[in-house]
Amino acid sequence: MTLPLHDEKEVLDLPGIAIMLPFEPKMTIKRELEYTLLRIAAGVEKYLSGNYVDETVTTMMNRLNHLIKSLNYSTYKKSIAIYLSPLMEKVYYLDIPVEEKLVLDEPFRIRDLVDNKKELHRYLVLVLSHARSRLYKGDDNRFVRLASNSPAQVAGCRREAPARLADPLYYKEVMLDKFLRYADHSLGLILKAYQLPLFVMATEKVMAHFKKITHYAHRITGYIHGNYEEASEAEIRKAIAPHVADWQKIREADLLLRLDAARDKGKLATGIKKVWQAAAEKKGRLLVAEKNYLCAAVDEVIEKVLENGGDVDFVADDALADCGRIALIQYY
Repeated sequence: MTLPLHDEKEVLDLPGIAIMLPFEPKMTIKRELEYTLLRIAAGVEKYLSGNYVDETVTTMMNRLNHLIKSLNYSTYKKSIAIYLSPLMEKVYYLDIPVEEKLVLDEPFRIRDLVDNKKELHRYLVLVLSHARSRLYKGDDNRFVRLASNSPAQVAGCRREAPARLADPLYYKEVMLDKFLRYADHSLGLILKAYQLPLFVMATEKVMAHFKKITHYAHRITGYIHGNYEEASEAEIRKAIAPHVADWQKIREADLLLRLDAARDKGKLATGIKKVWQAAAEKKGRLLVAEKNYLCAAVDEVIEKVLENGGDVDFVADDALADCGRIALIQYY
């Protein structure tokens, strides 16, 4: 909203305030959120008092306190961003996690919200062998096995097996493929719930069978060869560690895989014109743009996607050369 300021000098004399912080009223006690906001507001007032005249401090703090009191505690979002300047005030309710951050007297850009996203190093690991499958979700602090609806072992498929074949080796191949189809089906259910990079660990033989069977090759970030049938969770986590060390590379590879999958389904808009149109129609699920693709239209698209519950990520320059430097995955 535009404020009724009276002259250019007054505009120049007023500071800019940007606040970003986690805000999940449905998950956090309200008084804890209120305390955090009061603490931040106190920090803003202290800074303003040391750099501006009393009248300016009073004006800005009145406006900031009004915004804070007007926050929606019924939201199901994950974070908020408050921006207050001489010419506008804005509150964004976001579906992306952010780090707490206070920015004073610096120009605010909507892409700053993306840069301040909380970087969560989360990934999935599917461990396959001739005998069983295991699926894990890992991050920097935890490594958790996920429940599966498919038979965890080949033996679980035998009741549905065809009549035993004369060639025992061929029978084992048939049973392995049947088991892997169950594992792949279960994997699909997990991938619907978690949009995360996926690694598959198996021997070369099992991996070769799985690659022929899986419907989710477009979601697999990396393959790790080895026999992990009897490996403990600690051993699996140790084996995966080098493959997730360069997280920027992993994240970008996963994003490009997701773009390819959306293109195959006819749900990818590319180029600023088509992306802007799709975002304006509230179809934006995930916007991906090259880091240094800077123009007013890009910032407008970022704002539209974030306001409508979508996510935004940046990749290296030239990574989206075939997409016109920007692409939008639409809801499907």
